[in-house]
Amino acid sequence: MPNIAEARGLINSSDVLFTAEQVSAAVDRMAVEITEKLGEEYPLVLSVMGGAVVFTGQLLPRLAFPLDFDYVHVSRYGDKTHGGELVWKQAPKEDVRDRVVLVLDDILDEGHTMAAIRDKVMSMGAKAFYSGVFANKLISKEKPLAADFVGLDVPDRYVFGYGMDVRGAWRNLPAIYALK
Repeated sequence: MPNIAEARGLINSSDVLFTAEQVSAAVDRMAVEITEKLGEEYPLVLSVMGGAVVFTGQLLPRLAFPLDFDYVHVSRYGDKTHGGELVWKQAPKEDVRDRVVLVLDDILDEGHTMAAIRDKVMSMGAKAFYSGVFANKLISKEKPLAADFVGLDVPDRYVFGYGMDVRGAWRNLPAIYALK
């Protein structure tokens, strides 16, 4: 984790990719898309801690249908800028058997974390699995899955803000930044 001067240095030397207004508009659009697809399903929504907490907190009030809520905690990053080994800190506590499950995460980078969550949820007996990510990173290699709902496509750079951190800092930003 950087100290305050290092954290300010990171943001001051980064590019703004999407403003807070663009972020909010993307969440509005996603809410409409999710409601159209899942509004009659009474889904179980699982938020991936900790990155998806900001996105989930903004999206849920925009969903105009009943749902159950729980979370999972799985990580490949910790406070690093490159993915590592998948670590399960909390599997779904809610019974997913015969449920339509929507998993929300901050970013679909290489897709390994979301694929592992999908496999876990389906092995627990879910009827259907959907994924919603705020940011979809446009990378050159094939991902093990594509998100069903995407807020914004982001370039293949290290992005942060709106739940995504850089070395543990700046999850609280309302806009999306990228390291230079």
